[in-house]
Amino acid sequence: MSVTDRDRVQGDADRPPEPRRSERRVTAPRVFWPALAVIGGFVVLALLAPEWTGDAFGALSSGVVDKLGWYYILIVSGFVAFSLWAAIGPTGRVVLGKDGEKPEFGLMAWFAMLFAAGMGIGLVFWGVAEPLSHFNSPPPGTGDTPGEMARAATDVTYLHWGLHAWGIYVVVGLAVAYAVHRKGRPVSIRWALEPLLGDRVKGALGDVIDVIAVVGTLFGVATSLGFGVSQVGSGLQFLGAVDSVGNVLLVVLVLGITALATLSVATGLEKGIKILSNLNMAIAAALMLFVLIAGPTVFLLGDFVSSVGSYVGNFFRLSFQTLSFEGEDGTAWVSGWTTFYWGWWMSWAPFVGVFIARISKGRTVREFVAGVLLVPTLVTFLWFAIFGGAGIYREIFGGGGLIGEEGVDTTSALFQLLDGFPLAGLTSVVAIVLVVVFFVTSSDSGSYVVDMLSSGGDPNPPVWSRVMWALLEGAVAIALLLAGGGGLSALQTAAILLALPFSLVMIGMVLALTRALLREHGRMERAERTLLADEIAGQIARRSDLREQVVSGEPAASNGQPRAGSEPGEARETPVRS
Repeated sequence: MSVTDRDRVQGDADRPPEPRRSERRVTAPRVFWPALAVIGGFVVLALLAPEWTGDAFGALSSGVVDKLGWYYILIVSGFVAFSLWAAIGPTGRVVLGKDGEKPEFGLMAWFAMLFAAGMGIGLVFWGVAEPLSHFNSPPPGTGDTPGEMARAATDVTYLHWGLHAWGIYVVVGLAVAYAVHRKGRPVSIRWALEPLLGDRVKGALGDVIDVIAVVGTLFGVATSLGFGVSQVGSGLQFLGAVDSVGNVLLVVLVLGITALATLSVATGLEKGIKILSNLNMAIAAALMLFVLIAGPTVFLLGDFVSSVGSYVGNFFRLSFQTLSFEGEDGTAWVSGWTTFYWGWWMSWAPFVGVFIARISKGRTVREFVAGVLLVPTLVTFLWFAIFGGAGIYREIFGGGGLIGEEGVDTTSALFQLLDGFPLAGLTSVVAIVLVVVFFVTSSDSGSYVVDMLSSGGDPNPPVWSRVMWALLEGAVAIALLLAGGGGLSALQTAAILLALPFSLVMIGMVLALTRALLREHGRMERAERTLLADEIAGQIARRSDLREQVVSGEPAASNGQPRAGSEPGEARETPVRS
């Protein structure tokens, strides 16, 4: 029996019986209803008292990021280290599925879906705005020359959107993918902790974990939808299509995006989400290539090379940077940017991690980490180097105008940049389309994940519940938009607060997955040793038979056949060494 056969038998033995389709269709009431109650209660509170809710949750959030910034920085760096260990170490060849199983999606489609779900819309929103914001107001302790400020701006942007952000997604995605595809468990956060908690994941503790994941996912997606339509509105206003951006326009935009997301999620992964994700990547690549060619091409390419080198050279300093010696200004900067980002990415981790796990069947651990950690990071760096670099170049060497008296207008910065290039009207329309399509993919992917979690881990939940969650996301965003800015801010703050308890779940995932992968590696090594021992024993037996034939004068056989040139029954002389 080969190593593959042995591992397949072992893997099949570990799998629970496949549930009947009717059973898998039943919604998990202990997750569904509590999650719905929490979401509904929070929305009602935000509608009735948006400002009070925003202030209350803002105070809680400030307390977390101010007092626990060191904790977030430490564990997120640990997640990156774990991801690299899982890929580089001997556990990297473990298959997320049955041994020999092929990936469900092609490489490009897989990458497009994980990238679009991970942070596609964020890159469009912040691609110009964040580097310019850091250039305008750099971290305390940065030099005051334009070159030093630009380099610091790029370094911290890469920090916030690079390996650390994707390392958070790797932890959740890899743990869930192993549980789902290798061990045959339902698509649910709780089962990622089974190697650590055992049967306790089936009880109340597992329910609480999944409820946190559902609430955090819906809050995060609804917040992005609510804030993001303001960028679409700014683009339309910039083009002269509307005179002002009011609630009516924002509600219409949310309704349109929600309708498209509902249609996409109803058609499933293969038709809706996959096609839109591929379209996303094509439009984004075309827009990025245009800015590269129309802008200062040589400068942007040089900036990409030098900025990646600066990030790599300062990686450890940036990873553990708390700016404690910069006093209150340093602490406030880290809390407002780095700690905020780590909390935001962790609040999105249930959504992105579960979605990536769902589409990663058949990948090895090494392929998974390379595809989720390294490739998106490089593409992200290229995006920021081109869009952010073009913005900083204009501020230093061009006519400026992207940084106003009140700083950077994050919603219109992209359109202001495109206005300085040829075909500004056309590229602005393309940018609006890109934002909308990215929003649709985020919304439909989020709805799909929430539905899987709230339906007991069904990887293909029923259409009606997918549609319900997609509509609920849009309804929450509209309600809080109408309630004013305080409602959306409160929702975003609540999502970040959920990152604190979920960070403990992620630490448990690291411990559980480490134990499981080491067991897999030990089993594979034992199977390989057994196979090698069998092969050696077989070779020894064959040599012993050959030696006996030589001594007795019988014809020496090769694979059970007489030697070439021998007649049946004819003994050939065999030279014997003296």
